Amino acid sequence: MAQTQEVTVPDIGDFDSVDVVEVLVKPGDTVTAEQPLITLESEKAALDVPAPFAGKVVQVLVKVGDKVAQGTAIVTLETDAADGAGPDQAETVTKPEAEPSSEGGHAEKSAGSASADTAEKAETAQPAPPKPAEPGGGESEQAIPAIDQASTLNDTADSSRPNTAESGRAPAPSTGHPEPDRSQAFLPHASPSIRKFARELGVDLTRVTGSGPKLRILREDVAAFVRQQLVEADKGSGIPPIPAVDFSKFGPIERQPLSRVKRRSGPNLHRSWLNIPHVTQFDEADITELESFRKDNLARAEKRGVKLTLIAFLLDACAHALREFPQVNASLDPDGEHLILKRYIHIGVAVETPDGLMVPVVRDVDKKGVFDLAGEVAELAEQTRTRKLKPDRLQGASFSISSLGGIGGTAFTPIINAPEVAILGVSRARMQPVYQEDGSFAPRLMLPLSFSYDHRVIDGAEAARFTRFLSEMLSDIRRLLL
Repeated sequence: MAQTQEVTVPDIGDFDSVDVVEVLVKPGDTVTAEQPLITLESEKAALDVPAPFAGKVVQVLVKVGDKVAQGTAIVTLETDAADGAGPDQAETVTKPEAEPSSEGGHAEKSAGSASADTAEKAETAQPAPPKPAEPGGGESEQAIPAIDQASTLNDTADSSRPNTAESGRAPAPSTGHPEPDRSQAFLPHASPSIRKFARELGVDLTRVTGSGPKLRILREDVAAFVRQQLVEADKGSGIPPIPAVDFSKFGPIERQPLSRVKRRSGPNLHRSWLNIPHVTQFDEADITELESFRKDNLARAEKRGVKLTLIAFLLDACAHALREFPQVNASLDPDGEHLILKRYIHIGVAVETPDGLMVPVVRDVDKKGVFDLAGEVAELAEQTRTRKLKPDRLQGASFSISSLGGIGGTAFTPIINAPEVAILGVSRARMQPVYQEDGSFAPRLMLPLSFSYDHRVIDGAEAARFTRFLSEMLSDIRRLLL
């Protein structure tokens, strides 16, 4: 007997609402259990909402640009109880008293259907382009493949709108035709009236700090931003924009859109680079004995169902170093006169995905063993690449690691992930002849370390001591056990 059931948004973490950036089904489609229905995106990550059971799509209740929250109805499915989609299964989606369950990496926390927050619809709600196929291949034993830019994902930002305030030019007059790639699925937290007010003044809301509840941008915040920009313009402190160039006059060109992750990361990278006085301390760690220990324990790790990579030892060593140097595990207070010391050690690990860099967070690193860390990092990396990572696992880092060990290079200067005050960059280890005390040279496996730090909080001597301590922890595996 056919039944019609509504599918609602599951638990999406600590967010009141998130944007619908892609609708993957249409009325009449037949879906299987765990097949993605829509794609949501918060300021931290994109995730798919899967079908909790198989059925036929009767109605799609949301569209690109809508804002939804936990419990918002997104599609209506027609199911056949004889095919396994019985009433008990449907109740876990639609009735608020049902217990939460976990399916496909998403916590399907039941809730009553709630109306979507549709106050701000996209002016040109076009379906997002199809997702690229996930690349195959496993992880390197050195570390998770990652690129620099570990400072990209800890702040909400909207880079989909032209930065008219930064360029000093007034917004282009409306032509009455939709502009491409202007979906409001990437707008900051502000009401429609505030967005209109900001557009009239040519203000890019991604540069405005909200003072309302949950950092909602208020009218006073926009006005204060405009006043500040006028003051800075009078002082001549504005950065001149790079002039536009018509490259087509030199030869054939192709224009490609940036991924959503990179559109968000760009302004945050720029902001961090401009606001934080970066200094990078370079060092090396002799990991010859550590690598031998790691290889000797690969079989033990495999029995526990984990792949023992260097990143697990790096996390453990960094936890020891952060306890020894608490100012590195801190943030500068906005007043610029106090340091906020964190009594927890949560470390973000940069992971490369087809859409760009993301930084999932391993929590309470100092309370976990190497095997536990190896398993958790692998799980987080897989969830990140398959877009099943919950948004709350991208928040709360007090320090970050960006590893290029699986790719190559000798050193680099990672950008700090504000509001953190430091980040560790790791390049590929290589065998080198090292001078010994007896006057001979011995082949040793040396790991390059690049430690970028906020010079307002950490001075050069502290940075050198930090990298020396970290190098000694990695060079003598016994110290990690103390």
